[in-house]
Amino acid sequence: MSNSIRSALNRRQLLACTAGLAAAGAGLPAALAEEKPQAKDKRLKHSIVHWCFKKYWTVDETCAIAKKLGCVSVEIVPPEDWPTLKKHGLTCAIAPNGMPGAPFEKGFNNPRYHEEVISKTTKAIDASADFGCPNVIAFTGFREDIPDDVGLKNCVAGFKKIVGHAEKKKVTIALEMLNSRVAEEMKGHPGYQGDHTDYCIEILKQVGSPRLKLLFDIYHVQIMDGDIIARIRKSHEWIAHVHTAGNPGRCELDAKQEINYPPIMKALAEVGYTGHVGHEFIPTRDPQQGLKEAVAACDY
Repeated sequence: MSNSIRSALNRRQLLACTAGLAAAGAGLPAALAEEKPQAKDKRLKHSIVHWCFKKYWTVDETCAIAKKLGCVSVEIVPPEDWPTLKKHGLTCAIAPNGMPGAPFEKGFNNPRYHEEVISKTTKAIDASADFGCPNVIAFTGFREDIPDDVGLKNCVAGFKKIVGHAEKKKVTIALEMLNSRVAEEMKGHPGYQGDHTDYCIEILKQVGSPRLKLLFDIYHVQIMDGDIIARIRKSHEWIAHVHTAGNPGRCELDAKQEINYPPIMKALAEVGYTGHVGHEFIPTRDPQQGLKEAVAACDY
């Protein structure tokens, strides 16, 4: 074999080896692999749910961290904080409904609350339309001895009273499914009526408006229903907004919990989801590092 042929072969072997090492980079330990860029020019838009981090940062500080991580939103903050978001070039991906206290306790399943809930949600829709916030959160409410079939009918009747206004303002009402199994504060909501994905989607179907959809909280869905990817593929047209957290514990999206987020995000992108992914975990360690890891895990 001539020296020139041997040299060409060695070069090709070196290039093949280099390519193989580059392809294997994802499997290297974090300390050895090149740090993954934060969320930029991706199909999914990231958001920080402020209530989880308000013990650590003000809204202004949260906005600065959101910008640093490539997030485009800080969410579930009241309209009085939206000028701060605007100052940082951020939006509010989903607005609170204006109910005081625990807003998920009073919902559309109980006609006794309809006047108050509809009034507060209407104001939230109006404010959102003015600011450019795409969604307003909503809840079924707690059972309070209301049978599930009756609660469903009451929700349908209540949402039909307000969904026309949402259509006019081009703001989506996002009904959140919550888990009722975990009896720890803000990690579960025993007694919540809309505690299954199919139950909430049936409400949406019966109302039949493009401006009433689902807040698909992956943490809650995992606890109550599972089959996250299958549910996304089956019901993606009903999903307006997505939340993340690790299970068990509503913790960081790390290796200590059971939900495998990268393929879930891939499934969302594949079905054409164009909404936001709001990170709603309760920190157990450095909150900024946890958010950085969450954005990386869901950066698709």
